[in-house]
Amino acid sequence: MKRELIKDVLKAAQVDSDVTVAGWVRTRRDSKGGFSFVELNDGSCFANIQIVIDATLDNYKADILRLFPGSSIVVRGKAVESQGKGQTVEIQAESVKVLGFCDPTEYPLGKQRVSFERLRELAHLRPRTNSFGAIARVRNALAYATHQFFQNQNFLYVHTPIITGSDCEGAGEMFQVTTLDSEALPRNEETGQVDYAQDFFGRPTSLTVSGQLEGETYACALGNIYTFGPTFRAENSNTRRHLAEFWMIEPEMAFADLADDADLAEDYLRFLFTYVLDHCEEDLAFFNKRVQKGLIDTLKGLADSPFKRISYTEAIDHLEKADVAFDYAVEWGIDLQSEHERYLTEQVFKCPVTVADYPREIKAFYMRLNDDDRTVAAMDVLLPHVGEIIGGSQREDRLDVLETRIRAMDFDPEDYWWYCDLRRYGSVPHAGFGLGFGRMVQFCTGMHNIRDVIPFPRVPNNAEF
Repeated sequence: MKRELIKDVLKAAQVDSDVTVAGWVRTRRDSKGGFSFVELNDGSCFANIQIVIDATLDNYKADILRLFPGSSIVVRGKAVESQGKGQTVEIQAESVKVLGFCDPTEYPLGKQRVSFERLRELAHLRPRTNSFGAIARVRNALAYATHQFFQNQNFLYVHTPIITGSDCEGAGEMFQVTTLDSEALPRNEETGQVDYAQDFFGRPTSLTVSGQLEGETYACALGNIYTFGPTFRAENSNTRRHLAEFWMIEPEMAFADLADDADLAEDYLRFLFTYVLDHCEEDLAFFNKRVQKGLIDTLKGLADSPFKRISYTEAIDHLEKADVAFDYAVEWGIDLQSEHERYLTEQVFKCPVTVADYPREIKAFYMRLNDDDRTVAAMDVLLPHVGEIIGGSQREDRLDVLETRIRAMDFDPEDYWWYCDLRRYGSVPHAGFGLGFGRMVQFCTGMHNIRDVIPFPRVPNNAEF
């Protein structure tokens, strides 16, 4: 079907031109003068286009008067100057073909407001609402901007595996992947343990929590790379910031240290904020009005903002001096909580903050051990209103130190033989970071719950759709 997108018809605003559009009815109202006015949306933009349908149309009584929200139609007609407010053109229909009617007594997305909680139960229909159509367009823009940024920086896009035998983070919160029959698991006769040699891959495997380790192999051969793919974490958390399945952007740079890593992270964030402001103006205006007041001003401020850089020790000093009753006590060695991170960005520095050199005990084995033997070359980038948005580090490039760190995590270096080989054969300093894509979409839309910025959220006790 050859058709024009509604966003292009509205943007061109060419009167007296023949157009064909298709979409879903948002509203229909009938005039005593023998007309019906249909608001039509095809998802290409936030705005609807008004279709004026004369009662003399052949199928007016049979079809047009049966159009309710959710019905799908194809309209052929002429774009004319709009007599109403809010848009420059409307379409005088010459023919209307109904593709699918929608029963108003059964359709759950009528004129009444439906809560976000209820819409999670209608994930197959919620993209038709203003909110979720706008979220989808912003998510798309941020994904496109991500590829544009790294491609412009000459990073190579690498696909890392979804199924892995490595626990990158060491937290043990991984989804196991197996073809073994859970009702009749094969057992080792000597140990009585599950015999994974009979499993599909011949060993225990899980869904990945990060593509970083595999990404490093390509960075240590080809220079700068990035991954952008799904990751999984079996964390039994029901907070507004956690999902069991989420997408991560993970760049990795060879011949780079922590300062290079921070430069890249800060430039990337500023690029995203600028891009979404330039390309999602209408959608952001909706979020600014209906979801989070001041959202656009926040994004504009961050697009041009400098980032304050401090050490973890300096951050703790500021927090210990704060005249605030934090829910989580502050002392050197703790993992900073959102309330601490927000205090630093919103009260102390009033700008984004990059915190570096965290205690070794609270960070992963692959982070480079600093000369003080008590901190690692790790960084977190903190934003106002949200806290941590990016976590990264310079990777440990010394084989002996890496193996010691792996053992300290109660892992066996032999299980990471290929990762250690990168340090054994032509090791180089390298660094990278990870950004949870859902949290960036959440921040740019002002949405309260991360379950509302991914099409089909996966959370504890819920894998519908």
